[in-house]
Amino acid sequence: MGRVPEPVDAAKACVRAGADSIVCHLREDRRHIQDHDVARLLKALSTRLNLEMSIAQDVVTVALRLKPHQVTLVPERRQELTTEGGLDVVRLSNRLSRVVRIFHDRGIEVSLFVDPVAIQVAASARVGARIIELHTGRYANARTSVQRNKQLAALRRAARQARQLGLAVAAGHGLDYDNVRGMAEIPEIEEVNIGFSIIARAVFVGIEQAVREMKALLRR
Repeated sequence: MGRVPEPVDAAKACVRAGADSIVCHLREDRRHIQDHDVARLLKALSTRLNLEMSIAQDVVTVALRLKPHQVTLVPERRQELTTEGGLDVVRLSNRLSRVVRIFHDRGIEVSLFVDPVAIQVAASARVGARIIELHTGRYANARTSVQRNKQLAALRRAARQARQLGLAVAAGHGLDYDNVRGMAEIPEIEEVNIGFSIIARAVFVGIEQAVREMKALLRR
């Protein structure tokens, strides 16, 4: 309610604890963060800001004005609680090619949030993206070791394919203190983007300690 929690203070605490970048999601309905919050974060932070966003024109316009270090393009439906599934880059290739080119022309890096599927990874390279973020939701939600290993194998294949295509590889969605090790063991994955589980852990130990614990797991 009101003015709390303060996103800039929270982001600074994460950076003090070792976070290498900060991610925020500027949704069309603005229910996660506001335009002025993004501007304040960019001014206050000493590290990269990665702006998750859809390709809706009004959000693209705001991002071009604010100029974050990176944008991660994600699908967005108004009824969802959080981003569910990756972009259909194959279907949206013409539109994504234009949006990617516009951001690159402004010096803003572009990542595409995609499922670990060969045709989507290949399409990401064709539209000009230099980074992909692999959607790890199915891996994170797997109920059995057989299911988890199957999803992990798909992520390994997609990461290897992306690297062969010259793409940098990140991963995210549903990752926590128990399952993040699987991502850390994939050599092509350079970055993991983790939000909810760190905030949930922070309820008990504080945000800086929660970030330190996650960093320690990744270093191992």
